[in-house]
Amino acid sequence: MSVDWFYLSTGFFGGHKTVGPVSEVDLLKKIESGKINPETMLSSTSKTHGHWMKMKDIRAAKKVWDKSHPSSGAA
Repeated sequence: MSVDWFYLSTGFFGGHKTVGPVSEVDLLKKIESGKINPETMLSSTSKTHGHWMKMKDIRAAKKVWDKSHPSSGAA
């Protein structure tokens, strides 16, 4: 079973928009590309039990960020 994720995207005028659902594979690609960063809020029914959490507080996501952005240091 695939896990669906949602994330908050900041708009041009600073407002937030919920984006999703996106698959876990797509989410990880967005983390690798930098579209989703350690401060981005994420939510998943099964992984975060519907709660919004910063990406840096989700161990697997943070691990992908650290591997694909080694010069960014600890966020």
